[in-house]
Amino acid sequence: MLFLTTSLYVIWNIAIRFKDSKLPPGPRKWPFIGNLLHFPRANMWLRFHEWHQQYGDTVYAEALGRGVLVLGSMEVITELLTDNASTFSDRPTFTMIGEMIGLKHSLPMLPYGPKLKQHRKLCHFALSQDSVKKYCSTQEDAVAMYLSSILNSPSTFYEELRLAAGRIIMSVTYGIAIQRAEDIYITEAEQTMDMISKSTVPGAHLVDLLPPLRYIPSWFPFNTIHSFALQGRVLLNSMVRRPYEHVKREVAAGAARSSFVSDCFESFESDSGGLSSAEQEHLILWASGAMYGGKVRAPQTFASILSFILAMARFPNVQKKIQQEVDAITGGGRLPTLRDRPNMPYTEASLKEVLRWRPALPLSLARKTRHSVEYKGYIIPKDTIVLPNVWAVSVDEKSGIPSSRFAPERHMKEHVKETAIDPASYAFGFGRRVCPGRFLGENNLFLLVSGLMAIFNVKESPGDNNTPLNPEYKSGLVS
Repeated sequence: MLFLTTSLYVIWNIAIRFKDSKLPPGPRKWPFIGNLLHFPRANMWLRFHEWHQQYGDTVYAEALGRGVLVLGSMEVITELLTDNASTFSDRPTFTMIGEMIGLKHSLPMLPYGPKLKQHRKLCHFALSQDSVKKYCSTQEDAVAMYLSSILNSPSTFYEELRLAAGRIIMSVTYGIAIQRAEDIYITEAEQTMDMISKSTVPGAHLVDLLPPLRYIPSWFPFNTIHSFALQGRVLLNSMVRRPYEHVKREVAAGAARSSFVSDCFESFESDSGGLSSAEQEHLILWASGAMYGGKVRAPQTFASILSFILAMARFPNVQKKIQQEVDAITGGGRLPTLRDRPNMPYTEASLKEVLRWRPALPLSLARKTRHSVEYKGYIIPKDTIVLPNVWAVSVDEKSGIPSSRFAPERHMKEHVKETAIDPASYAFGFGRRVCPGRFLGENNLFLLVSGLMAIFNVKESPGDNNTPLNPEYKSGLVS
C-alpha cells in the first residue's frame, strides 16, 4: 500500500510539473487542493502583489482544480482584457450568488453574449456621457441638500451621504423621491449589495468551489447552503421588483415622473426591438436593478468619498490647494457646479488621486476565459478565473512621488516628468465590461469633493492614545 501511494504521488507530481511547464508562473501547488491554502481570507490583493514581485505580472494558481490568473500591470490587463476582449469578457459562474440566489440575470454577472449587449445598449441609452447631462440639476440639488444637512450636524455625514446617493439614483432610475436614509429603498439596496460584495469574491462560499454541494438536502446537519440562498433570493427579488412595480403603477395612472424605467417603457412602445413583452420587462427590470443596487452603494462614489475625507484629514496641504481653487472659481459665494469642472484642474487631479489612493474595487470584477489561449509562450486554460489586480496597478512607480502619499500633482504634467497611470483607465473596469455608470459616478464625485471643500475644513481628531488616523478598510468586492 505504501509503495502504491508513493508511486501515485510521484506520477501525479510528474504530471503536474509537465502541465505547469505550459502555464504562467505561480506558487507551488499542493496535491489535490492546489493553492487553496495560499489564498488569504482578507486583503487578497496584498498577497497577490507579493506574488507579482516574485513571479511577474501574470501569476497562475489553482484551488481545487479551478485555475486563477492574476494580472498585475496595466500593460498585461490591456493586452488581455481589452485587446483580446472576445476571450476575456466572460464572467465566472458563482454558484451561490449567481445560480442559487439569481444574480446571474444582472448586468455585471451576465455572460459575454447577446444578452450582455442588450443590457449595455439599454444602459447607454440613459448613462452615456451626453445622456447624463440631463441629470446635472438632480445631482447638484441632492449634493446641496447633503452639504446643508451635515453643516447643521457634521457627525451625521455618513448617514447623510447614504441619503444623497440614494436620492440621486432613485430619481434617475425610477423617478422616486427619497426623504430619509432609512427609507426601505435605501436599506434594502444596501443589505443586498453587502451580500453581493461578500459573495462575489472568488471562494467566498464553499459551494462556489464545489458546485455539487448545492444538491445536498437542506435537512442535512450543518448544511446552511439552501437557507442562505433562500434569504438572498428573497432579498434580491424584493430590491429589484419593489421600485420597478412602483413605476409600472405610476405609468398606468399617468402620474410617472421622467426616469430611466419610464423612458424605457416609452421607447419600447415605439420600437420593440424585436423583443416580446416578457423579454422587454425582464430587460428593463434587471438593467434598472443593476443601476439602482450598484449606485445606492456606488463603489466609486460612496467608498471614494469616505477615502477622500480621510485623505483631507491626513494631508491638509492638499485640502488647502483644493479650497483655494474652489474659492477662485466661485468667489466663495456659491457651490461649484458641473459647468465649473473644466476650469478646476487641481480638483480634477484630486478626483483621479482619490480613485488611485484607495481603490474601491481592488480586484475589479472577476472574468473568465471563454477558451484556451496562448500568451507570451504560456497557455491560459479555458474557464480560468481572471483577476485584474487594480491595487497593484494603483501603486504609482512613474511620477517619482511616493505611492502612499495623497498627491494630485502626480496626475499633472506641469508637476512631474511622467504622470501616473490615469485611474479612470482601471477604476471603472476594462474593455467591453467598463461600468456603464462611470460618467454619472464621476459627476457625483466632483460635486461632492468640490462641495465639501467649498464649505468645510476637515481635520484629524486623534484617538485616546493620540495615534494618527489610520482606519482599517473592510475586505470584500468593495474595499
